[in-house]
Amino acid sequence: MLVYILDPAGTCFRCHDPLHSLPTDGPIGDVLEKPVLTECDGLPAHTILHPALTPLAVPLPPDKIVEILPVVDSNNAVLLVVLMRCSPLNTIEKASLVTVAKSISVCCKRVHNMVLTASSQASVAKGQNLVSHDDGETFSYMDRKILQLCAELSDLDAASLQLKVIQYLQRETDSSCCCLLLFSEETQLLSCQVVGDKILEEDISFPLGSGLMEKLVEEKTSAFLVDTDNDVQQMLSSQLDFPVHSMLCVPVLSRATGQVVALACAFNKLHGQSFSQEDEKMIQHCFCYTSTVLTSTLAFQKEQKLKLECQALLQVAKNLFTHLDDVTVLLYEIIQEARNLSNAESCSIFLLERGRQELVAKVFDGGVVDDESYEVRIPANQGIAGHVATTGQVLNIKDAYSHPLFYRGVDDSTGFHTRNILCFPIKDENEEVIGVAELCNKINGPWFSKFDEDLATAFSIYCGISIAHSLLYKKVFEAQHRSKLSNEMMMYHMKVSYDEITKVLSEGVVTPTAIHSDFAELHYTPRSLPDERTLPAVLSMFADMGFISKYKLDTNTLTWWCLMVKKGYRDPPYHNWMHAYSVSHFCYLLDKNLDLSKYLDDIEIFALFTSCLCHDLDHRGTNNSFQVDSQSVLAALYSSEGSVMERHHFAQAMAIINTEGCNIFENFSRKEYQRMLDLMRDIILATDLAHHLRILKDLRTMADMGYNKHNPEHHNLLLCLLMTSSDLSDQTKGWKTTRKIAELIYKEFFSQGDLEKAMGNRPSEMMDREKAYIPELQISFMEHIAMPVYRLLKDLLPGASELYERVSANRDHWAHVSHKFTIRGLPSDNSLDFLDEDAGPGQIAPTESDTEAINSNGLERERSPEEG
Repeated sequence: MLVYILDPAGTCFRCHDPLHSLPTDGPIGDVLEKPVLTECDGLPAHTILHPALTPLAVPLPPDKIVEILPVVDSNNAVLLVVLMRCSPLNTIEKASLVTVAKSISVCCKRVHNMVLTASSQASVAKGQNLVSHDDGETFSYMDRKILQLCAELSDLDAASLQLKVIQYLQRETDSSCCCLLLFSEETQLLSCQVVGDKILEEDISFPLGSGLMEKLVEEKTSAFLVDTDNDVQQMLSSQLDFPVHSMLCVPVLSRATGQVVALACAFNKLHGQSFSQEDEKMIQHCFCYTSTVLTSTLAFQKEQKLKLECQALLQVAKNLFTHLDDVTVLLYEIIQEARNLSNAESCSIFLLERGRQELVAKVFDGGVVDDESYEVRIPANQGIAGHVATTGQVLNIKDAYSHPLFYRGVDDSTGFHTRNILCFPIKDENEEVIGVAELCNKINGPWFSKFDEDLATAFSIYCGISIAHSLLYKKVFEAQHRSKLSNEMMMYHMKVSYDEITKVLSEGVVTPTAIHSDFAELHYTPRSLPDERTLPAVLSMFADMGFISKYKLDTNTLTWWCLMVKKGYRDPPYHNWMHAYSVSHFCYLLDKNLDLSKYLDDIEIFALFTSCLCHDLDHRGTNNSFQVDSQSVLAALYSSEGSVMERHHFAQAMAIINTEGCNIFENFSRKEYQRMLDLMRDIILATDLAHHLRILKDLRTMADMGYNKHNPEHHNLLLCLLMTSSDLSDQTKGWKTTRKIAELIYKEFFSQGDLEKAMGNRPSEMMDREKAYIPELQISFMEHIAMPVYRLLKDLLPGASELYERVSANRDHWAHVSHKFTIRGLPSDNSLDFLDEDAGPGQIAPTESDTEAINSNGLERERSPEEG
């Protein structure tokens, strides 16, 4: 490396070690015209005028270049150039060289000013005979020492640079120790990196306070500390870890802004002397030439720190995005990364549950909480975390115990002492708060700084993205489980052959009267129809209700869909295909006899009918409670949303619709298609008894006020009521049908009860074959569930009174025959035929189809409301 100073005439550059010159043409001339850091393959041969330049001549080795670094003055005129033979530099190294050039420029300017000042003072002193030869020698000696110090200040590390300045001050003030207290305008903190001849392993930071230090910064004046300043002595002695007896404190100003950037402190004058104004002037004189280098290096160090933090954030992003498959593990990683980035003692993450308006924490510093009883839940509008979740703003609390939102009870119970808190929101891509992170107790400082706030804000972006994607990944994962479950079900028992479709279509779509003369009458019992005739009956109902013509349904597609739906039902005693067919037939009866088009839109009636056919798809003969208690796959998928089985039924219906060749809604517009799926979802979910009980009050209000066809809420309530009444429609048939249905439903109930006992659980009374008293259970069910349903129906729809009367008569018959029931559960032959030996007074006589139904092996009954 060689340094060349531009000749005053500007004709050449001169190097003083070794002494030689360099012409101003070639690459050097280019730098004179455009003074920027320039690289070249070497210097031309005609510029090599000294052996010292030979290593820079062309050609150079392939891995070497020549870098030309110009140093310019404030007018961008070149003062000198530095030639270096080196390997190609990266961006950071080039930036460092530019910083060095600026520092050299400042030093050159200071030296130039110092020479001018010395010459002026020497001239005045000589003219007035005020300065002796010895004083001139002393001034020259001081200048030489300053120049020597400036020449050594080439460090890019602020601590190393401070060490050289502090050692200089320590020698010149004859003090036992010196330090620089760096002042941050943003945080109002004083920090120290070097004390005496020692670079500290960890910075010492303390607040500016409201005493002497604040006065020095505000007034920009020096101070001499003597033994009487006990408070300042004690504070400095405790912070710097050595006794302070006397001190000289001089503010260091930025040449650019004129603001205080540091306090230069000299401690404990040696030999029993006191600090003097000469010491103060010496310190001021030192920083007159070194403050710019110091502030530039500190700025460079700050940029380096920012760069490292950015790199750390990128690494954090990489770490977080590798744990998207498990939100719990992801939250634990976020806690660890947040603590490391901010140097916090502890961290907590709360996720916002909007439905319940609560902040929930399941992951803590110590690990993951699996037991829900140990998770922390707090209202989303209370406390520090609640305030941040509500406002969406960062909250930096320097003294936790003095803040009105802080609750000390946790500290009192755990023994943990919370000093300060940094709480920040975690938002998704829509700027909606999805969680809150709470950091406690800054480890390497008195509190969290503005830099920590900015870092937390940047970090929260990665947190929000990763949490949102993790939750989305969870939904996709669950959707894959649903798809796998659906495919498993269809592959196992839902294969439909072309021959089956051909067989159903061979006779065409028949009329309802061709099936049975009373097929469209309210008293007709659909269970009287043999199983093999149910599919033609379904197609007949589709046609008679006008769906095939109105919605242009392809008969092949419709037949395939019907076959898939039928095969989608398993064979439990009650919740099987015959039940689905019976429910859909009752919907057909309501439309034909009560003219539903007066109350509902055509697409709503279509959705109701298809939902009746699909509402119990893949029923396993067990209820929602059993799915949850047994921790089944269905419960894992749907328990968080409620109505486990009903959601599964709807999912199976969608799986069939999405099967190639089975989409009966293929001719719908986009709007109609979405409307149909939404209606089917709401109607099928309405088959959950819990849902019916939730809306019962609204149904009664609607019945009292009268149905309003222009009220969308009335449409929704009526659809739910019609679905429930269809679901319970076996209770509107003759006594023998009702009695036979009871056999099937309790047979299914008791099978579930046996499974629960095998699992070590205690089944409910209605599920326990050893405790269930069927007449009492049936009477209770009919009085509290079935009869209120049909009472609402007759209040809303004229012509439905017959249905209520039949249900009431069946209830009376259960009461009449209850004296015959001397056992719990079912008889050994699982038959209740003995109850038919005498009919109670007022009992409606069985119809022909009733009698046929009793002899049909396909007889079954709608699930009772107790099933959920």
